[in-house]
Amino acid sequence: MKKLIGIPVSPGIVIGKAFLYLEKETPEIPRYSIEESKLDMELKRLADAVGEAANEVHALHEFAIREISKEHANIFAAQLMMLEDEEFLGQISAQIRESKENAEWVIYDISRQMMQKMLASPDPFFRERAADINDISSRLLDRLLSIKRASLADIDRDVIVVTHDLPPSEVLTMNRDHVKGIVMNMGGSTSHTAILLRALHIPAVLGLSSASTEINNDDLLVLNTAGEVFVNPDDEELDQWQKKSIIQAKKLELLLKTLDLKAETTDGHRLLLKANIEIPEAVNDALRFGAEGIGLYRSEFIFLNMGQAAEEEQQLAVYNQVLKAMGELPVTIRTVDIGGDKILPALVTSPEKNPLLGWRAIRLSLSMPELFKSQLRAILRSSVNGKVKIMFPMISGIEELDTALALLEEARDECRKKGQAFADDIEEGIMIEVPAAAMTADILAQSSDFFSIGTNDLVQYSLAVDRGNERVSYLAQPAHPAILRFLKTTIDAAHARGIKAAMCGEMAGDPGMTALLVGLGLDEFSMSASSIPLVKRIIRGVSAAACRELAEELLEGVSSADNNTLLKTWMAERFPGD
Repeated sequence: MKKLIGIPVSPGIVIGKAFLYLEKETPEIPRYSIEESKLDMELKRLADAVGEAANEVHALHEFAIREISKEHANIFAAQLMMLEDEEFLGQISAQIRESKENAEWVIYDISRQMMQKMLASPDPFFRERAADINDISSRLLDRLLSIKRASLADIDRDVIVVTHDLPPSEVLTMNRDHVKGIVMNMGGSTSHTAILLRALHIPAVLGLSSASTEINNDDLLVLNTAGEVFVNPDDEELDQWQKKSIIQAKKLELLLKTLDLKAETTDGHRLLLKANIEIPEAVNDALRFGAEGIGLYRSEFIFLNMGQAAEEEQQLAVYNQVLKAMGELPVTIRTVDIGGDKILPALVTSPEKNPLLGWRAIRLSLSMPELFKSQLRAILRSSVNGKVKIMFPMISGIEELDTALALLEEARDECRKKGQAFADDIEEGIMIEVPAAAMTADILAQSSDFFSIGTNDLVQYSLAVDRGNERVSYLAQPAHPAILRFLKTTIDAAHARGIKAAMCGEMAGDPGMTALLVGLGLDEFSMSASSIPLVKRIIRGVSAAACRELAEELLEGVSSADNNTLLKTWMAERFPGD
């Protein structure tokens, strides 16, 4: 038995036989010269291949609308746009004429260069866009080389597919009655393949690097929500996972029955549970798991997906899509948090020694006021389609907040002059993720309509821990006494000013921390959509009074270890067996 660890992108426990699918290996690409007199014929070959590929993708787009949703079909709409993009096709045609080389080689050469640039980005979301380029170029090469591929649509037995990479088109067309899970070398949580797998509720573990070489056909596999893949587990291990699979299925069934129930403690204290999203397609999961709104929409992913600053109208279309899908439920849009570990080469061109402490988030936005106001205008204009809130990231002091609010007012004036309507009651809040913001929360509250605590960065900055460094990541403890004091200070400052305190960091979705946060007085929790049912179950199983007593005891704690022990004991007494 061996265990592989990757990125869980679609939850669930699946046990089954491996089906090795390596049919999408790149074929040998011919390279030869084209005579001047035959260049027009070569360009016609290219045009014919593009036309056939576009017809295929159009059919996939229509199929996705019928089988999943219009939002998920946009994945293929984006590929269609690329196949119809004059700049992209013009670059290929120009190189054919200039180099006098065959279309297959030029497509391969240009797509390879584009993919290398994307894969060189330190941001995973941007790297994963290379998969779309690969899908399109493979489709064109198949047409030009007359290659007929094997298809996962022909699978006739229950399997867990093990592959190097799987484009969105194959996810859509595979036999979903028999493909029970996916194990893949490539990919991450924000790839289009991952988005579709989540939408189709097919458990998957991606980013395993060498799974397709370490797993053989018909090996027995167990994959789980933690991103673990067990290869040929022994009888004892297999028995444990079979039991867990049954328990998980029953638990999910019970949790989903709570969707219409309120997140309310046993003594009547009401809280709001919202979802964090990066892309419009994630709205479906938010609603499916009972989110009462979007507490954090990471708007920078619009930019990262495109590889450049998005135009105002492009942003407006995306925000409208989210707001219309959420109906009367509120949507909090965080202005772009580019920089740090999310690099957009078109904006951030020079490397920084300490990027997480550098030119990022609100600092970048304030240094590019026209770009910032373009986003603010798009958010304002979208407000006529729903209930929108605006949130500024990484505010460290009142000067930054005042400047951001002044630019927001300028954006309002510009909309008025153009006759562009927007709502008059938009709330404006900030993220508390820098220790300086937590310590001056009383000052910041005077100019804010709400707070949202970003615990991922607050823990990192407060404890001087690089959470991506495996040597010190164990020190990133949200139950550290310093963190609890920062949380208490922030929440109390918000309430003293009569505004709400929310949380959108990972801590909000950790059921082991739920009672503590209720006790500290948190008003709203925002988390990954799939975490909502379990957090709701914890809230409905405790009293606010008992949670306050727990928080008071933990605030007296002297170490992370002591606090973690107390939390586990407290939870085990009230939720035995969980």
